[in-house]
Amino acid sequence: MTEPRFLQIHFLAPYVASLLNRDDAGLAKRLPFGQHMRTRISSQCLKYHWRKVEDRHALKHIEGFQDSFRSRETVGQRVMAGMVAEPEVLEAVTDAILTAVYGEKGTEKKSRQTLLLGDVEVAYLRKEASRLIGEAGDDVKKAKQAVTEWSKDVKANLKAMRDNAALPGGLVGALFGRMVTSDPTANIDAPVHVAHAFTVHAEEAEADYFIAADDLARDEDTGADTIQETELTSGLFYGYVVVDVPGLMANVGQDARLAGEVLHNLLYLIAETSPGAKLGSTAPYSRASFMMVEAGDRQPRSLAEAFRVPSKPVLSDAVENLAGYLASLDALYSTGETRHVMSLADIDIAGADRGNLAELAGFVRGLPEHFMKDAA
Repeated sequence: MTEPRFLQIHFLAPYVASLLNRDDAGLAKRLPFGQHMRTRISSQCLKYHWRKVEDRHALKHIEGFQDSFRSRETVGQRVMAGMVAEPEVLEAVTDAILTAVYGEKGTEKKSRQTLLLGDVEVAYLRKEASRLIGEAGDDVKKAKQAVTEWSKDVKANLKAMRDNAALPGGLVGALFGRMVTSDPTANIDAPVHVAHAFTVHAEEAEADYFIAADDLARDEDTGADTIQETELTSGLFYGYVVVDVPGLMANVGQDARLAGEVLHNLLYLIAETSPGAKLGSTAPYSRASFMMVEAGDRQPRSLAEAFRVPSKPVLSDAVENLAGYLASLDALYSTGETRHVMSLADIDIAGADRGNLAELAGFVRGLPEHFMKDAA
């Protein structure tokens, strides 16, 4: 087996009469590709649902999971919540921590970055806030002196804490990374790279005219109580995810068991989690009809080019196009990835072992352990 430096995940998933991901005008997100407009699901939308879904394979059910909070209000709601002190003392300590976390303008909510903080970081900051308040007592001057001294070394201290902590940004940070403009040392490189999903065929959309009836309308009342319009789309989406296995291992402290469980659950989440909104009116629940995983040591490559010429909106046609393009790449590059595939279409994929989702998930679970053996 080729050294599994990279795991590539390709999937095809169908959705009918839905509005999965909207733009600022409330319309479906779109992507021009191959001189045809396609319906799109943003990578941010996909990752959000994989992070937040309530499911037996949710990340939070993994042993060793550390939580995190993506917000501009974490200091107020998690770090300083319940702290008791003289108002001016509390304000001085709060402002110091806000500035340490969000930068010089962090005391103003509108100027803060929506930032991911892990449980470990929140606990450390809460402990420091409690210590500063305890040292100051009711003395406002003493509190201001204490936070001034604390602020001089806070970034270095935070870095030392993160360097010695497991999952400082939580498991979500370890997977999807973090960028902190106010403190580059707090950045976490994302080992999970997610492409925007798009329809393998030209967009299929309609304007849906709908009404809301008034249940208490009188006999003389005519017409609808509310008349509105929305958009509905249907499509077969191609999605692509890459996992940098060494990067993932580094972010989880070289814990091969934890990294394996992450890959196992992530594969289930990709295959089974709907990125859809408007649940009550469209029931946008679907599962991947096709999924291929590849492990190898060469630079990853998307198979999106298989759909530059739009496929027919039929799974078998899409899989046939993907298989043909992949075979052409193999003939040119001979990169030797190990492949496993599950599919509702009876079409062979060159060099791929066929199985079900559990078998694919079992394969990816073993990649970190395999990588550790090769590295040794």
